[in-house]
Amino acid sequence: MKPAKRTLVSKWTKTKRLLQNRGLRKFIPETRLFSRTNLLYLLKKYRMIYVKPVKGSGGKGVIRAEVRRIRGKTLLRYQQGTTIRTFTSFGAFYASLYRTKFPRPYLVQQGIPLLTLQGRPFDIRVMVQRTATRRWRTTGIIGRLAHPKRAVTNYHSQGRPLPLRILFASRLSPARRRRLTASLARLGLRIAHDLGRKYPGFRELGVDVGMDARLHPWVLEVNTAPDARIFNELKNKRIFRRVLLYAKANGRYKSRKLPRV
Repeated sequence: MKPAKRTLVSKWTKTKRLLQNRGLRKFIPETRLFSRTNLLYLLKKYRMIYVKPVKGSGGKGVIRAEVRRIRGKTLLRYQQGTTIRTFTSFGAFYASLYRTKFPRPYLVQQGIPLLTLQGRPFDIRVMVQRTATRRWRTTGIIGRLAHPKRAVTNYHSQGRPLPLRILFASRLSPARRRRLTASLARLGLRIAHDLGRKYPGFRELGVDVGMDARLHPWVLEVNTAPDARIFNELKNKRIFRRVLLYAKANGRYKSRKLPRV
């Protein structure tokens, strides 16, 4: 018998699965396969979008694109890494994006205006892992603050890991922060239960959640092979030890030596 799949690389496959769940749809940004038509449609609808590879991790290949009105002129621009390109026509904009992504399949996703700290956007990684009894448990939650010159928050793209206490210090009281943390933990479990029914071999999920100004959570991406090392950046090592313990029990980091950060 073929062993159950433990990881799934395709963002498109995971997104389509989650969209089938009526209770989860409101947390999923509108997402379509990259094409000229879909790019124009979502850009007109949301003014800011993300173009990301169907297969990829660590923020590699992710592009932030937007429409801006400056001095009466409509400008289209996109940012990949620290490079920003600006265009005055959609044709030139699309052609450049197409050359950038070719020949890999890409997605176009509704852009979420993320909350910021000191002008830098941040999102939240919710770690959900299987226990010894095969139940899902939320084992860690951590914020990721984007590098000042980058559009993505990923740890491997120079994003800075921070506890939610710091990210929400000026926005929420301690009591509201605790409620928010609990709701994120529950959302992570709902995502895990849904994907786990379809893919019973999954053992760990890193659910990346963005918050808008209304504190509505948006599931930006789900990673089926999340890196535990980001939690080692926190001063409180208790969370990292717990995440690492579950990761090892689930077959990750088989060496007893702790993974280097």
